[in-house]
Amino acid sequence: MRVALYYAPSTHDPLWQLGSQWLGRDCDTGAKLEQPDVPGLFDLTVDPRMYGFHATLKPPMNLAQGVTWDRVVTAADDIAARLKPFPLPPLEVADLHGFIAIRDAERSDELQALADICVAEMDHLRAPPSEAEIAKRKKASLSARQLEMLERWGYPYVFDTWFFHMTLSKRLSPEQHAVVMPRAQAYFAETLQAPRMVRDICLFTQAEPGGDFLLAERIPFRG
Repeated sequence: MRVALYYAPSTHDPLWQLGSQWLGRDCDTGAKLEQPDVPGLFDLTVDPRMYGFHATLKPPMNLAQGVTWDRVVTAADDIAARLKPFPLPPLEVADLHGFIAIRDAERSDELQALADICVAEMDHLRAPPSEAEIAKRKKASLSARQLEMLERWGYPYVFDTWFFHMTLSKRLSPEQHAVVMPRAQAYFAETLQAPRMVRDICLFTQAEPGGDFLLAERIPFRG
C-alpha cells in the first residue's frame, strides 16, 4: 500500500464535483463519473484519474517496515491538531510544462508551510525508494536542487521546489492543448471564483501498484 497526504476540496464543494467529473472518477466513493464532452478527454486523464482530484502535500510513499495504518493516521492527526484553517489563494486553470492544471494565482506562505510540515513530519514513516524508482525519476529533466530533494526525500518537488497544482491532464501536444485548455478554463471558471478555506488534510491510499488512489481519511485542523 502507498499513502499520500493531499489537499482536496470538501466533497460538498462544487470544485470537488467538477474536478472529479473532469477526471471521470470520484476518489471518495470510487464511483466512475461521466466526463464532460471534450475530445479525447478519457485518454488524456488516465494518470490524473488514478491519483484522484487533489494537490500533493506529502507525495505517495511506500511505508517503512512495521509501520501500521494507525501510526500514519496518528502522525497526520498530530500535524492537523496544531494547524488553523487558512484561505486558499485564488485559483486558475493554467499550463504546467505542457500539462493542464489548476494552479494558485498568488503565492501563499501558509500553503507552502503546510506542504513543508507534511513532508518533514511524515517522512519517518516512509520506506526508501528503490533504485529503479530513483532511476525512473532521474530520467526527467531535473535540476541539481530537484535531484538533491529526490535523494533526501524520495521526491524531487518538495520544499523550495514544491508548487501547488491539481492536475487535469497528461502532457499535451500543442494541438491537444489548443483544444483542451479553453474547454477546461470555461468548465471551471465559475467555481474558481469562489473563495475557499483549507480546513483539513486528506490521507489517500493506493492498495496495489497501478491501482486507484482513494480518499481514506479527512483530518480537520484543530489548532
